[in-house]
Amino acid sequence: MTEEGLSSPKTFISYSWSSPEHEAWVLELSTELEESGVEVILDKWDLREGADKYAFMEKMVTDPSVGKVVVVCDRNYAEKADGRKDGVGTETQIISRELYEQIDPAGQQQRFVAVITEKDEKGTPYVPTFLKSRIYIDMADSSLRSESFERLLRWIFDKPLYKRPDRGKPPAHIFVDDKISLGTSSRYRLATEALRQDKASAPGAVRDYFNTFVENLENFRIECVDDGEFDDKVIESIDTFLPYRNEVVDLLSAITRYRPNLEMYEAIHQFFERLLPYRFWPPGRSTWHDWNADNYRFMLNELFLYAVAVLLKNRRFDGVNLLTERAYYFSPTSPDVPDRNMLGFTSFCCHVSSLDYRNQRLKLNRVSLMADMLRDRAKRTDINFEDISQADFLLFLRDALHPNDKLNAYGNWYPDTLLFSGHRGLPFELFARGQSSKYFEELKVALGISGKDQLSRVVDDIKTGARDLPRFRFGRVNAANLIGLDQIATRP
Repeated sequence: MTEEGLSSPKTFISYSWSSPEHEAWVLELSTELEESGVEVILDKWDLREGADKYAFMEKMVTDPSVGKVVVVCDRNYAEKADGRKDGVGTETQIISRELYEQIDPAGQQQRFVAVITEKDEKGTPYVPTFLKSRIYIDMADSSLRSESFERLLRWIFDKPLYKRPDRGKPPAHIFVDDKISLGTSSRYRLATEALRQDKASAPGAVRDYFNTFVENLENFRIECVDDGEFDDKVIESIDTFLPYRNEVVDLLSAITRYRPNLEMYEAIHQFFERLLPYRFWPPGRSTWHDWNADNYRFMLNELFLYAVAVLLKNRRFDGVNLLTERAYYFSPTSPDVPDRNMLGFTSFCCHVSSLDYRNQRLKLNRVSLMADMLRDRAKRTDINFEDISQADFLLFLRDALHPNDKLNAYGNWYPDTLLFSGHRGLPFELFARGQSSKYFEELKVALGISGKDQLSRVVDDIKTGARDLPRFRFGRVNAANLIGLDQIATRP
């Protein structure tokens, strides 16, 4: 076995005894292959006096244990092969038959290869007719000897230099119903390419994508009609939005990997600030049903959860702090919206009334359809439902840790996804890692706290009922378990 664990491929060298110099060249090549882990079969090593050389050649070409056959081609070999002369002629008949009977002559796995050692005055290689259509390895040019030898070695071991890359995901936009499009696909490609290549245009490309997304989100507007099944429209709209949600998450992931700085975090903040009006009464309407925004409310809640989850996953705690500490400007458009211009991040935690109605209408008997849908849509491999629940819990804590913040007075952050963490006995990953004092110092930035004692007060508030967590059939979520409070910052 080689160092990589590959078996030594048995390889037969076919050549012509054209001259002592040529024989020495073949011997040197064979030696170099043998020293590189190849089991070389060469007449000078494996054919002894008294043996039948023609039978030896035929056996080597037809023996299934011989995985590779290297045909060393010079002028003499080509002429003898085409004229069916001597031993080369015999080999040619056998090899050409083997080639002709190949099931897949254009496939990746080939048994025969020509190695060129001589060319005519026009630079045309001497190759026997039966091999002319085959891709060869050129060793006639001594300056390319090292490169050509590696090609030969890779061919023998079936380890090509150019390997097909892993197949990625198809662009999200191609699966979207043609009737609803945000027109963001080209801007998404420009933004992600600029981020990966660290171009100066990256911030502008990202903002251009966000602007297009926000402006065209109006295409998802639905109207409530009194047919008793408007919730179907809400569900359909949310389902149609999924590829665009994934597109945003992909871009956010690229930002956290390639350009995690204040300028990008501010761009993300402004993106959500411009999305915020979608959850309220739209401007220019005299009549409006509150359910008209239910699809947007779900979308905004989900997008904010994923944004925070992506930042947490990549330990961009300063980005989480900016999204949760900085206010969001909002211009009221009707009497039913908040009477202030600056709102807190909890404005993205939206109750979707039509889902409650759906639960009742279809007699689903679910504790929270919102939680069910967030879980069922969390099919990504990079950001899974565990990551979403963790983000949900951290946002709940961030809100609870700053109860006097007037910006957060427009409702509290209610972590619906924790409904599935009711029997959880271990802390989320963030807090498990927070057992390290060094890590907890970083995590405090995302929580907006100065010490562990503030977390203790939140847990006490939950116990006394001052703060509410989701209830399930047999009890309530245990916040102390999800934090692992007793172990926080107990190790270096």
